[in-house]
Amino acid sequence: MNAQAAADGATAEGLESIVVGMGCFWGAEKRMAALPGVVDAISGYAGGSFPDPTYEQVLAAEGKAGVRNHAEVVKVTFDPAQTSLEQVLVGFWENHDPTQGDRQGNDRGSNYRSVIYFNSEAQQRTAEMTCSVFQQALTKAGFGTITTEIAALDRFYPAEDYHQDYLLKNPRGYCGLGGTGVKFPSGVDRAQSAEIRPLDGASLSQGLQLVVFESEHCPFCELFRQEILQGWQAPTPITTSLSPLAPKGWRIKDPLWATPTIVLFDQGQERERHTGYNGDRDGFWRWLGYAVLSDEERRIAYQSGTERPFTGSLLDNKKPGTYVDPVTGAALFRSDSKFDSGSGWPSFFQPIEGAVTLHEDSSHGMARTEVRSKSSGIHLGHVFSDGPPPTGKRYCINGKVMRFVPD
Repeated sequence: MNAQAAADGATAEGLESIVVGMGCFWGAEKRMAALPGVVDAISGYAGGSFPDPTYEQVLAAEGKAGVRNHAEVVKVTFDPAQTSLEQVLVGFWENHDPTQGDRQGNDRGSNYRSVIYFNSEAQQRTAEMTCSVFQQALTKAGFGTITTEIAALDRFYPAEDYHQDYLLKNPRGYCGLGGTGVKFPSGVDRAQSAEIRPLDGASLSQGLQLVVFESEHCPFCELFRQEILQGWQAPTPITTSLSPLAPKGWRIKDPLWATPTIVLFDQGQERERHTGYNGDRDGFWRWLGYAVLSDEERRIAYQSGTERPFTGSLLDNKKPGTYVDPVTGAALFRSDSKFDSGSGWPSFFQPIEGAVTLHEDSSHGMARTEVRSKSSGIHLGHVFSDGPPPTGKRYCINGKVMRFVPD
C-alpha cells in the first residue's frame, strides 16, 4: 500500500488495519511487520492536535503549552484469514514496555507514548480486553500500571519516505524497543498453573452447547454472570469452565487468550466464539443470534425480512403455551392472545407486558409500526389497528423468529 492510500485510510478488500504506537516508529514498524499474517506496516503520526505533521514539527511540538503532540505510530495491515487482531495485539504488548508513560527506552517525550488507535467498537473491545489480560501478567511479574492510550483513530498521517523501512535500509540504526520479557498469558499456561480439569464432553449437549471459559478474579467474567448468565432462558444450553481447555473429547479451533470467552460448540466442534465481555449485552445477543439462527431466520431477524405467508410452522398451532424469542428465550406472546387473522402469519392481540418495542417504519413506501423483541432487538413483524377486542390490535409476527414452549 502506498503512503497516500494510507493517509486516506484505505485498506484493501478483505484486510484489516489498526494503528499502534510503541516508541520510535523505526523499531515498531520492523517488529510489527515481522508478525505472521501482517501484510503491511507503515510508519506515521497520529493522535495530535495539528494537521499534516512532519518529523521536525513533532519534535518541536514537544512540551509546548496548548498543543497535543502526535505519537509516532505504525499502521498495521493484516489478513484476518491468516491471523487475528488479538494475535497482532499480543505482538504489540510483548514488543515494548507499555508502563513507561511518555517514553520508551532512552527515547523520552509524548511522541514516544504507547497507543492503540482503533477503527471500530469491536477493535476497541479487543484492545481493552488484551490490555486487561496483559496487565495481570505484568502485575504478577512486578511491573506497574499500563499507560497505553486506547482511543478512536482520528487520522493517520504517513511519515516521510526516509522513515519507511528505516531499519531495513539502515541495519545499524537505533531501536529503543526491548519489551518487558513478559509473555502474553496463553490459556494453556493458566490451566497448567491452576491444575483445573476441563469439562467432560460426554455430560454436555451433543447438539448446540455454549461454554463460558472463565478465570478466577476476573471482573469481566463476573459482569457477564450478572448481566447475561443470571436468569438465562435461551434455548441453547450453557455452562461455565475455569479451564481454558476444550471439554474432554471436544475440539476448539484456537487457544483461548482472554476471559470470558464464550464458545458455541456443535456436536463437540467449535462453531463460533465471542471473546471478552465489557457490558455490551446487545452485541452478545446479536453474536449469538447470528451463530444459532438459520440463514432465513437471520434474514428476517436482522434485515427486517418477511417469511412467505401460510408457510410458518406456528401458524396453525393451537396448543397452550408461550411463544419466546429464539435467541434469548424471553417470553413474547401467550397462546391465549393468539387468533386466526387469515393473513397467513401468526397473529396476536397483545404481547406479554414489556416484551416488545415499537418503532416507526417507512420502508417500502408504507407507514407502519415495526415490532422488535426487547431482549434481543430482533425484528418480529408489525402491529396494525385491525385486531379483535380487547385491544383492537393485530400483532402480525413472523413464525420463524419465535419458538413455542408448551405449558
